[in-house]
This record gives sequence, C-alpha cells and structure tokens, in this order.
Amino acid sequence: MLPIEKRARIILNTDAKNEADDQYTIVHALLTPTFDLHGIIPAHFGSIKSKSSLRDSHDEVVKILDLMSLKDRVRVEPGAEGSMPDETTPMASAGARLIVEEGMKDDPRPLYVAFLGPLTDMAAALLKEPRLNERNICVVWIGGGQWPVGGREYNLSNDIHAANVVMKSKVQLWQIPMPVYRMMAVSYAELMERVYDKGAIGKYLVEQLIDWNLRMHAGPIEHRSLGDTPALSVILNPNGGISEWLPAPEFNSLMNYVHTGANRPIKVYHSIDVRYILEDFYAKLNRFTRGEQELANFV
Repeated sequence: MLPIEKRARIILNTDAKNEADDQYTIVHALLTPTFDLHGIIPAHFGSIKSKSSLRDSHDEVVKILDLMSLKDRVRVEPGAEGSMPDETTPMASAGARLIVEEGMKDDPRPLYVAFLGPLTDMAAALLKEPRLNERNICVVWIGGGQWPVGGREYNLSNDIHAANVVMKSKVQLWQIPMPVYRMMAVSYAELMERVYDKGAIGKYLVEQLIDWNLRMHAGPIEHRSLGDTPALSVILNPNGGISEWLPAPEFNSLMNYVHTGANRPIKVYHSIDVRYILEDFYAKLNRFTRGEQELANFV
C-alpha cells in the first residue's frame, strides 16, 4: 500500500451510460493504486438519448462496481438531473456537495476532479462555494471542439452554461478537446485479445461496447474510441502529451470558442501518449484478473 502522500486525490464524474467508453475509464480509475479515489459522481447526458440519463449513469456505475466485487466499497453520489438554465442558477446535487466537501478539506495534495461529460456539477459546486476558486483543485475535462474555432461537441452540448461558469472561474482547468480524445481508437480484435477474457468485467466491457456500436451505427464498424481515458492519462503522466497554456475561452450558443482574453489561462492538450495509457489499462486489468493488482484507495 502506497503512503497517502504518494496518492493523487481524485473524484470521477461520469455520464457512464451515454456511450460505451466511460466504463473503461471507471475500471481504469478503480485499478490505479496511486489514486486516492474520493468518489464517483454519475452524471446526466441530456434527454435526447434517454429521459432518465442520470439514473442510467448511476445504475451503470453500480453495475461496474458489482462486477468487480466492489459494491458498497466506493462512494457514489449522483450528480444533477439536468443542465443549468442559465449561468447563475446551480443545479443542486449530492455530487456537487461531494466536490465542495473534498475541495474544502485541509489537505496539502491537489484535488483532481475528472469530468467525462458535462461540467454541470463543477459549476454548481463553484456557485455554491466560491471559495473553491482559491483552493488547490484541478478540473480535467473531456470536452470542447477543435481550437481555436470550436463548434458542436457532445459533452459541451449537454451544458454550455456550466462550461462557461467553469471557464470564467479561477480553478485550474486542463481541457482535452474532441480532436485529441478521438485519437483513442481501439479495434474489436484488440479488445478481444486484451480485455475480453479478463473475468466478468472484461467480458462486459467488450460486449457492451460492441452492442452499443451495433445499435447506434448504421454501417460497418469494428472500432471505438476510448475517448474518456485521457482524463486519467494526464493525471498519471502530466507530461505524456503536448499541451499549452492559453487564456480560457467562453462558448456561444453554437459552441464556438469566444476568445475574450479576460479569463485565466487553462492547459489545453493537443495530443496524448495513446500507447502509454492503453497499455497501462491492459496491464492493470490483467494483473487484477490474476489477483495481483493493488486497487485504488477508496475513501
């Protein structure tokens, strides 16, 4: 067991049932011994795909924990039911309260809050407790379109107001935009060789991904982007990619970037070391199946 000062404090916010890649990131986080995992926040993903997206995400998180025999060992606090109506009205949730609780703790280590979907719960936490702006918090967000113009991107589309609240805040923000997370493609053959035979969780990860593709894609397909995984990659290896610090933009209704120059700089990733993070996942899953992998520390 690693000493506590060698573990990264982390909260994972996931729209787990939106597609088929969040599941891999959740498992990866659970299998990372340098993570001091303070909780998982299931998140909404709008109402187009489901009228009960928050409940769907919650049930998916619980299912993954159950498949890994971790049910009731990991704190799960649901996020908001839906997006913000404007930039001043927070959507109250247990998930936002968890962020406030952990963010205000007297701990010398930074708190990483990784968002795999909309930023609704971070915006609510900031509006509820403005002192978070002065705390040692790093928000890692999978979202936003290609710099510098932007445009439609799914995670952003599910709460543009929340994204603007976070962009205008003072918390440290690392953004992994769509052109970067799309590069995390894996093939069915790769998943069958590296994941499928790794116990009940491995079988489920592959089967649910293939099932999602068959239902959602009209044409032939045998790949999927594990696009949420870079949220962990940059915490585990901050130098494992090309990035630059740029003034935080804002977003208009069309999801284009509005470069006002008025906000603090954020770290924008332009590339990720794909080999590193995928191989790290495969190795940890393999060791977990053999009973050799130390799990994340659950608070």
